Amino acid sequence: MRAYVGITDGEWYQYLAGTTAIDEVNFWRPSGATTFRALQIGEPFLFKTHHPDNRVVGGGIFSGFAQLCVSEAWELFGRANGAESIMQMRARIGRYRRSPIAPGEDPLIGCVLVRDARFLSPATTLAPPEFAKNIVQGKSYDLTADAVVADIVHRLFGPAIEIESAPWHRDGPTYGDPRLSTPRLGQRAFQAVVMTAYHARCAVTGDRIRPVLQAAHIRPLPAGGEHRLDNGLLLRSDVHTLFDRGYLGIDGRHRLLVSPRLREDFDNGEEFYARQTQTIELPERRADRPAREFVEWHLDEVFRR
Repeated sequence: MRAYVGITDGEWYQYLAGTTAIDEVNFWRPSGATTFRALQIGEPFLFKTHHPDNRVVGGGIFSGFAQLCVSEAWELFGRANGAESIMQMRARIGRYRRSPIAPGEDPLIGCVLVRDARFLSPATTLAPPEFAKNIVQGKSYDLTADAVVADIVHRLFGPAIEIESAPWHRDGPTYGDPRLSTPRLGQRAFQAVVMTAYHARCAVTGDRIRPVLQAAHIRPLPAGGEHRLDNGLLLRSDVHTLFDRGYLGIDGRHRLLVSPRLREDFDNGEEFYARQTQTIELPERRADRPAREFVEWHLDEVFRR
């Protein structure tokens, strides 16, 4: 299993270290041009200060990566972006860009999403080994081979963590339970990652109006579902409602199903009947597409026949 040590903005870390009741955070990058692929969901992401301090000051569990507009990141994460206000966040991002953010501009940023975030006391921090001064973003480590970084992970999460697993997993429910598991996302990370995986388009209609797009659970959390990308769909808000109430569904081949009850109950829905049996928009990676187990549950338990 791997860990990643990312260089943190000092104000970001100091703000979050002094704030209580925030455990799911956005470790933002000023540009959304590149993705983050150094970790699997469920592996540790650590926060390190700049040289000459050069200490790991905290960390959490990698929960996914998303490309979001600054306004969307603020709407989802608020103060968990490491700032007191969106104006303060914009100013900090602007300092790391080639040019400040212009008034009215809402640029894409890279969002490394981290759940179960916690911070170390100054007396317990350590410097990561062989971390060159010219590294500008971060560095990966093999926890089975690097005792120093493994020790930092244990300081953060306790000695019971088995770093040989890839990634960490503890048996038990994932809804309302803070224990580590995989591939569970954080609640807000779920919304962000689904938005990114579906390229900000409704999976059914193709609409790109971002304010009305919502991350839908195929199997809801109260019914045993999880915050997992393969348990998610990006849907326009009205389509989301129809899906949750069983008027819409998808089959095992990801084709749209429309319940006859939609016409019977409301004498409406031609927009959806015209799309009947069409394959919905899907994420590029097969592993991110709706899993059969969740699709079948929805068809058996929710879809109106």
